[in-house]
Amino acid sequence: MEGDGIENPVFEPPSPGRQRQVSPAGPDASVPMAADEAEEGPCGWGRCAPKALQLCNNPEGYLAAYSLLAIFQGIVVNGLINISISTIEKRYELNSSLTGLISASYDIAFCILSLFVSFFGERGHKPRWLAFSAFMLGLGSLIFSLPHFSSGKYQYGPDLEDTCQIPGTSFANFTCSARTKSSLPNYLYVFILGQLLLGIGGTPLYTLGTAFIDDSVPTYKSSLYIGIGYAMSLLGPAIGYVLGGQLLNIYIDIQIPERQDITYTKMDQDDPRWLGAWWIAFLACFFAIWLLIIPFSCFPKHLPGTAKIQAEKISETHNNGSEVLVETKNIGKSFKDFPVALLMLLKNPVLMSLVIASSSEALVATGFATFLPKFIENQFGKTSSFSATLGGLVLIPAAALGQIISGILVSKCKMDCKSIIKFMIGTCSVALLLNTVFLFAKCWNEPFAGVSETYNGTGMLYNLTAPCNANCRCLHSMYYPVCGRDEVQYFSPCFAGCTSHLFNNMKKMYHNCSCIGKSKRENGSEDFLYEAVPGKCPTQCKFLPLFLTFFSFAVVFTFMAVTPTTVAILRCVPDKQRSFALGVQSLFLRLLGTIPGPILFGVAIDNSCTLWDVNECKTKGACWVYDNERMAYLLMGISAACKIITMIFVVMAVCLYKPPSGSVALSRKDSEMVSALRT
Repeated sequence: MEGDGIENPVFEPPSPGRQRQVSPAGPDASVPMAADEAEEGPCGWGRCAPKALQLCNNPEGYLAAYSLLAIFQGIVVNGLINISISTIEKRYELNSSLTGLISASYDIAFCILSLFVSFFGERGHKPRWLAFSAFMLGLGSLIFSLPHFSSGKYQYGPDLEDTCQIPGTSFANFTCSARTKSSLPNYLYVFILGQLLLGIGGTPLYTLGTAFIDDSVPTYKSSLYIGIGYAMSLLGPAIGYVLGGQLLNIYIDIQIPERQDITYTKMDQDDPRWLGAWWIAFLACFFAIWLLIIPFSCFPKHLPGTAKIQAEKISETHNNGSEVLVETKNIGKSFKDFPVALLMLLKNPVLMSLVIASSSEALVATGFATFLPKFIENQFGKTSSFSATLGGLVLIPAAALGQIISGILVSKCKMDCKSIIKFMIGTCSVALLLNTVFLFAKCWNEPFAGVSETYNGTGMLYNLTAPCNANCRCLHSMYYPVCGRDEVQYFSPCFAGCTSHLFNNMKKMYHNCSCIGKSKRENGSEDFLYEAVPGKCPTQCKFLPLFLTFFSFAVVFTFMAVTPTTVAILRCVPDKQRSFALGVQSLFLRLLGTIPGPILFGVAIDNSCTLWDVNECKTKGACWVYDNERMAYLLMGISAACKIITMIFVVMAVCLYKPPSGSVALSRKDSEMVSALRT
């Protein structure tokens, strides 16, 4: 969804030598052609143009470099950042609303710059703009990884005894006065800066980069080359999810401190305090992306043969009032025509209906892309690394499959604009029905003492302290959950009332736990070797396969509307405004979709929190425990509401669409409007 802006011929001086059949080129038509042919230089740097580089001085060579940059951009922006969100929350004591703001920062930069970059870059050296894009993407990746190196080593847990300390024993009494306010949340601004730089780098890639492909190949090859580039951009997030998910299995500081109670590998991922090495992949991408500056800096302004290809292209123009206005008033030759062209598109009801519909879908897609791993982790009791990998394996292939299927169907059935919009109504309807998976595939919370149930009838809900642990002096900031033999989860061994522990086959076990009741198993005579073990209690919910199946189909049908939306937008506007229409769509897509999406989903998830990380100073950090049922209902409500909005505006587009019928004269009102805006 990042690559919606393709080119910007609305404002173009003939670049490079694009010939329109609407009006004669005149005697000076050969002038831009000759100038463009002169700009079809060799591949190299000034006078340094080795013969070996000329093998890449063609559309295929450029496509290879473009695809690599698209892959790495997808790895960082749509892969690594999404799977690192949960880890960053815990490491830097952020809530989901703030991490949602981090995710949205990329789109903030993109939507601010997309129209202006496509305007100024159209006149410039596009490959050098792509070199600038690679520089900014690499710099953004580096900045995003810097908090790890400046925030010090991760404190896996306080250097305190985790069991109940009965009165009379030596115990370090950590009070609020002994603690200083954490500065970790301030790294939020570093992450936002990194995302803004990534957004600056992504803007030329998906506007000018794609336009350069379209300029350099014949019409019948354009869709193939652009399709390959877009396919590579989808491959990036898949690699990012898998790579980042595996790196989360590595301890955040590489070497696990010896003093910690991590005595065997299997338990590492089950401990909720475990954080993976999220920063490694960002650092690797920084070096890889900066290497791509070299090939983009050596390409000429136009590839050899571009002027001839552009001269042979035929414009497929819809004959309506907007087209007459564009041609009669010669809109697009100077910057003062910018507001005229923009106003014409904003007054197109079909275009704006499709734009709002696609923005609504983008809100849901971006929200789930950001928080699906976290949803799986909390809903089904999986580790963060497994949830991240699983989320990538579900989202990316399903999204790619949906776009491919819809593209084939639209092409094979030769659908016109109205048929395409009707097709979108069908796909949105099916996706809405599949969205009900949240109603019957949700999981209940496992029993949690002091949160979802009392301590064997004593104490109160939402209060971790009960008579059985009142004298233990337990710390609320030390979250180290244990599972009791009664199949109830406790905040820590201390809150479970455990006074001792031992190791059995390298496995830590707790004993003498005053808050843990008897076993709920039928075999009451079973001799338990423990009263509590570290980690959350195993979930009894078996709905994960069912959820993934239905959700995958929902993603397929959701993304089956993406390609038809783009095609419908291209067909419902004048030929000279097609790329600008995609730029307008890209702007609204981010303002109404991808920017508020992660923020809205983050607020909803925070709203379902039942146990926050609150230290002795009453400072609120990340959420430890969520209400699974409430989370499922909130996410389903947001998704269903957005899909209903999508259907409403798609139906409006069908009703408002009028196919062209003959020539349309330019009204006096429109003529006066253009003159006034230009003035």
